[in-house]
Amino acid sequence: MARGRRPSRRQVPLPPLPAPRRIEIGPDGHEYEVRPVVAARAVKVYRCPGCDHEIRYGTAHLVVWPTDSTLGGAEDRRHWHTPCWSHRATRGPTRRWS
Repeated sequence: MARGRRPSRRQVPLPPLPAPRRIEIGPDGHEYEVRPVVAARAVKVYRCPGCDHEIRYGTAHLVVWPTDSTLGGAEDRRHWHTPCWSHRATRGPTRRWS
């Protein structure tokens, strides 16, 4: 090793920071946790309960589930188009969340 030369240090990437918990009131008046799904992570086709249309893979959207375990929980999550969730006050779910 030549004098004065330091071995190079590898940059270790930091893990991503957890997203802050986002709680919003749903169309039924209950609290829901809302998380965005970026287009690159949308790898399945879902049906939006707000408009009853498909959310195609590669489409950014939101995943929404009740915060109250008596209403369900993470196992009752639904995938919404972002505009459908934004307009949920004037456009309720077209399907029952069974």
